[in-house]
Amino acid sequence: MSKLPEEITSRKTFAIISHPDAGKTTLTEKLLYFGGAIREAGSVKGKKNTKHATSDWMEIEKQRGISVTSSVLEFHYKDHHINILDTPGHEDFSEDTYRTLTAADSATMLIDAAKGVEAQTEKLFKVCSMRGIPIFTFINKLDREVRDPFELMEEMEEILGIRSYPMNWPIGMGQNFYGIYDRHSKKVELFNSENPSDVEVKQTSGPEDPILDELVDPSFLAQFREEIELLDVAGDPYDEDKIFQGELTPVFFGSAISNFGVQNFLEHFLYFAPSPVGRESDQGVVEPVQDLFSGFIFKIQANMNPKHRDRIAFMRITSGKYTQGMNVNHVRLNKTIRLAQPTQFLAQDRSIVQEAYAGDIIGLFDPGTFRIGDTLAEKGTFQFAEMPHFSPEHFAAISVKDAMKHKSFEKGLQQLTEEGAIQLFHTYNRYPEQQIIGVVGELQFEVLEHRLKHEYKADIRMEHLPFSIARWISGDTEELEQFKKKQRNLAVDRDEKLVALFDNEFQMNMAKEKYPNLVFHENSFIG
Repeated sequence: MSKLPEEITSRKTFAIISHPDAGKTTLTEKLLYFGGAIREAGSVKGKKNTKHATSDWMEIEKQRGISVTSSVLEFHYKDHHINILDTPGHEDFSEDTYRTLTAADSATMLIDAAKGVEAQTEKLFKVCSMRGIPIFTFINKLDREVRDPFELMEEMEEILGIRSYPMNWPIGMGQNFYGIYDRHSKKVELFNSENPSDVEVKQTSGPEDPILDELVDPSFLAQFREEIELLDVAGDPYDEDKIFQGELTPVFFGSAISNFGVQNFLEHFLYFAPSPVGRESDQGVVEPVQDLFSGFIFKIQANMNPKHRDRIAFMRITSGKYTQGMNVNHVRLNKTIRLAQPTQFLAQDRSIVQEAYAGDIIGLFDPGTFRIGDTLAEKGTFQFAEMPHFSPEHFAAISVKDAMKHKSFEKGLQQLTEEGAIQLFHTYNRYPEQQIIGVVGELQFEVLEHRLKHEYKADIRMEHLPFSIARWISGDTEELEQFKKKQRNLAVDRDEKLVALFDNEFQMNMAKEKYPNLVFHENSFIG
């Protein structure tokens, strides 16, 4: 075990967060390319293109050119072992996106330099900032016509509440993009629009170095020098402690599709990004370097290989070392299980893991044993903090068209519920009983319909319902009985907990006023 601290320190596990179309999948591809994980970075543009992004493996993702599920990708770069949690960026993403962020030690926030901070980025940023993890910002598409960099940084502070420190700074932009200046190393990386991968690097003595006069148009150079002076005088000072605490974000400029500035970002990121840190459990903090193995399940994905009808539980290792075939305690079931053939991933491609360390993500074959949030430990009965659940915002009544397919329909619903793709409810005290699906983003309805049809051969009817809010109810027993008798639109979740469904906040607030001794919870972890 003497190499345990060294192995764990080399691990960097992070998520990439962004709004749709900011270039997240492209950035992921280029990072994998630098790690030698893929020979050629794929284009993710055309739906008819036969080449799809490495991280997009589900059939519906290939058809629509988007990421629907969160992929896990691992590769090596120099002395680092890197795990990327590639989260969906489209606006109709699912709870899976939120939960994946709990397995990351840091996040890279990708911003479109023409559009700035967008709604989805704001949502995902809030999840990261709640955990206080370091956030690194890559401002993308500098080779297009974009907004003023100072304006973008000001917007980040106004909308996200985070200050920024530019690690590098653009010289010009759009058609007049000359390259980036690294403020620490004082190197200039020159952009070649005709061959972006041909990056010329020049060492300078600073922004005033005469060598720049030979390389950059005088008007753009004068503007660049003014901007650097302004940053040095009025900008936030460089503060590593604030970066590690998630209070200051290092900012990098570049163009992922041109593969420009990506390596500069990667090398700085690996210097700053934290190695695995301790995790809270109900028996105190579990430190990554302790000898005993532990981990938690943060994602379950069925049918990654439809031919084999398999189901994979994704586990973040939180402490110690995994060795092939080891026995661990499944804490929720209080049962010893053997971890026989875990896998690691490059999207759908897998390899059997002989050993893995704290910070790594491994996939466990799941015959129905695991739930999201389960703790596995070599010894002990501690449990990691509950996984966050989010109240659904869209609802639909669901049934199967062909009664002969009822069994496979029910199996599909159960598996997709356990994956966290949907939340399943049943109407309360109503005959005939009705099944209701709740989702965070509307696209999940389309994903549900597609997967039930193609993976479980079950065609469904879906009737969209007017509800937009679900609240789990607890409180005074007598008042609760009154509520059950009088309140319309009640349901129970898969654990038989009572849930009230409301069309809007006005309806919900009326109920709160009428039943002051009841508590309306935003998630199912009551008490």
